[in-house]
Amino acid sequence: MEQAYDQAAELIAGADAVLVCAGAGMGVDSGLPDFRGTEGFWRAYPPYERLGLKFEEIADPVHFADDPELAWGFYGHRLALYRATVPHKGFAILRSWGARAFTSNVDGQFQRAGFADVAEVHGSIHHVQCVEPCTDEIWECAFDVSVDPETMRAVGSLPSCQFCGGLVRPNILMFGDWGWVPHRSQAQLDALTEWRRAHRNLVVIEIGAGTAVPTVRRQAELASAASGSLIRINTREPEVRHGRGVSLPVGALEALTALARRTA
Repeated sequence: MEQAYDQAAELIAGADAVLVCAGAGMGVDSGLPDFRGTEGFWRAYPPYERLGLKFEEIADPVHFADDPELAWGFYGHRLALYRATVPHKGFAILRSWGARAFTSNVDGQFQRAGFADVAEVHGSIHHVQCVEPCTDEIWECAFDVSVDPETMRAVGSLPSCQFCGGLVRPNILMFGDWGWVPHRSQAQLDALTEWRRAHRNLVVIEIGAGTAVPTVRRQAELASAASGSLIRINTREPEVRHGRGVSLPVGALEALTALARRTA
């Protein structure tokens, strides 16, 4: 393990730029629940176990049309949780290296930690769009949603579209989602592509990204393909393919803290 840390620290020290590619495991050290796997999701949200609903079934745009109180109960609770969460110190370590961020997380934790340029490939819970959608406009979420903690259903009035008066939904790419308005995320991804083209001597630090939804892993492997400068931090699936990178089978904060000591 010490050798792996030393190798990873050398990659960071020798790079001109750092790209962090973060999945769900990035937020665990901040106290955020881990939704990976049905059991993990049900531990975080017991009411959905009673209903027999898996994460991919509740994170589905169909509910905004069929049962909006159920849909906004889930996303309203998450919105309040993410607003109350303080990013762990690993975010500050990444910022000290001047890292650029690519993430599948929708929690806004990178922005809360002070990152200016974040590519949110699956969108953001802090932005909303019309359910229909009646327009391709995306705007900031400036409301709260009251949620009954026993039923996990929204109570009271639900947020409405400022253009047509219909229901709004988070600007998040959900499972089986044909109504997502993607241009905000696409602009972020285009900016990241331009940045990558200008930084060829790049080290990629992938954190907490699994294989079940491999979006982040693919981005990390693609961005590090030319150099092999990939650091994979993952407690569950730390293996790197064909020896192209360094594997650190620990959590985000532990790994980043150890690397910060070696690169100080």
